[in-house]
Amino acid sequence: MICYQLRCSAGHPFEGWFPNSTSYDQQQDSGLVSCPQCGVTEVEKSLMAPALSTRAAQKTLPPDEQVRMALRAFRKVVETQCDDVGDRFAEEAMKRHDAQLEGERQSERGIYGTMSDSEKERLEDEGVDFTPVPWIDRSDS
Repeated sequence: MICYQLRCSAGHPFEGWFPNSTSYDQQQDSGLVSCPQCGVTEVEKSLMAPALSTRAAQKTLPPDEQVRMALRAFRKVVETQCDDVGDRFAEEAMKRHDAQLEGERQSERGIYGTMSDSEKERLEDEGVDFTPVPWIDRSDS
């Protein structure tokens, strides 16, 4: 698998995972790669540093540690590229959803935080796009 840092013509940054570079090229040429924020299919690769690893190094770690490493890396990306809105997540997500429906320009930065089960149900009922993610505790970092 290969992860590309992508940017749409509206300037929204996002990641795309592909089996290989040929798969990316084929999907891009077919108009299948689109911005998850605005749906634009005019997408290009951003500059990125290669992630180098060896199969030997991957095999030496137990699977649960490999998962913890991936979750640590994911948390770092989220904390770097998104704003922590804490327990106001549902309220902020709803504001962004309503603004998007009104055609207002959205911030390039995402948000993350916490919400109750009832708030989660409300967002789902309203059609707000969000993704619950497993958040590794800092003590496991």
